[in-house]
Amino acid sequence: MNAHPWEHPRYCDAAETEITAFGDAAGRADATAPVPSCPGWDVAELVRHLGGTHRWAGGLVRERAERVMGRRELGVTFPQDADELWPWYKDGAAALLDVLRGTAPDTPVWTWGPGGTAGWWARRMLHETAVHRADAELALGERPQVAPDVALDGIEELFTNLGAAAVFAPGVDQLRGEGETISFTAADAGLHWQVRLLPEGFAWTRADGPDGAHAGMRAAASDLYLFLWGRRKLGDPALRTSGDEALLIRWVEHSAV
Repeated sequence: MNAHPWEHPRYCDAAETEITAFGDAAGRADATAPVPSCPGWDVAELVRHLGGTHRWAGGLVRERAERVMGRRELGVTFPQDADELWPWYKDGAAALLDVLRGTAPDTPVWTWGPGGTAGWWARRMLHETAVHRADAELALGERPQVAPDVALDGIEELFTNLGAAAVFAPGVDQLRGEGETISFTAADAGLHWQVRLLPEGFAWTRADGPDGAHAGMRAAASDLYLFLWGRRKLGDPALRTSGDEALLIRWVEHSAV
């Protein structure tokens, strides 16, 4: 399966759309408002997190990093004054987009997931920003939605990278089993994925349908994407489940990153 199903400019353009949408949502919220999907964070901390991540990723691409480099090593700084937060966020996002658009997608760059290219970071920053835009909308009491094409790409981006996330999300290493299967269906797109829990970890593939899975979930692509990222919860009316609910709960508990 193609690791980067979209062309690089499309990822950059979609990332810009989400960067703008995040700014709109977070800008409408009180900076001290809690973010329910990120316990312990307020909106200001959400902005600092995303802005710092944009600057870190942009720095890695700019430096053509051959290894992991920390924020301090890349010169990432954070604003001390609340009045500086939004200019800082916007400047970092603009710099990220500039370096992504100015770098060939196959340029070698260190990545924490499989890929090792600048193009990986364009895709990752699209979904990092989309998920946190949803967080900002949840802080406003809104019900976020994600464009179906972004959601479909993001579902496969998550499955592709999730195993590598065990380095910083140890629960992922517990996604093991004896061959149990979970089917995920994007009902509005007619696409199906099957996850299999194996003794050595989990594996995923596109599937022809949900037949035979031990547990299943069916939802619109946006809702499925938000569920997989922990922004829709089991029991949400938009999520239709079947089979072994304990298996779905197990997935939720150990796939959080």
